[in-house]
Amino acid sequence: MQATRQCILEILKAEGEATVGELVAELVARSGEITAVTVRYHLDILKSEGLIDKARVQRRQTPGRPQDVYTLTERAHVHFPKNYQALTTHILEEIKQNLPPEQVHTIMESVAQRMAQEVEPVPEDPRHLMARAADYLSDKGYQASWECAGDGVYLLHINNCPYRQVAGSHSELCAMDAKLITNILGTQLGCAGTIAQGHDCCTYKAQLIGQSR
Repeated sequence: MQATRQCILEILKAEGEATVGELVAELVARSGEITAVTVRYHLDILKSEGLIDKARVQRRQTPGRPQDVYTLTERAHVHFPKNYQALTTHILEEIKQNLPPEQVHTIMESVAQRMAQEVEPVPEDPRHLMARAADYLSDKGYQASWECAGDGVYLLHINNCPYRQVAGSHSELCAMDAKLITNILGTQLGCAGTIAQGHDCCTYKAQLIGQSR
């Protein structure tokens, strides 16, 4: 994220909303001279990226044209620090310290099953099924893609691990992902490697000929 645009997001996060004039004043106080024209340029980019929106029009107390008031969209919040990694680590460590391994396994399978239920059923067409699985996983941050390897064999590639910094010490997360994909595709998987093992992506192999949902 470009520095000025990140500052604009931070100001809107702190203030809730701001006009161009208010953004200019705050940016000048932070980093020196900047013009309203430059701020509007950055606002246009942030609007095109879906990160801010025009909430309302505010009339001036002095003569002049009304001013647009800007706020953050929900999408903008991904650009601020999150503590999910630490929280996930603490929760997993607490569960594993207080429950036997078989119960931990049951919990992770239940999570995978619950997530798989979010995927709408599709016709028994392997290509549609793989596309639906990849779309769902990509929406969850996995950056998934798929390909046909021939003879009813399909490969599902996970190019981003949402738990990358946690999965290395908690293999249960990898097992949960495998169970999730198994539930979505309705067939057992083979694994050709995972990010946690040092591969560029996680690759799962599924045989879908003759499979039913």
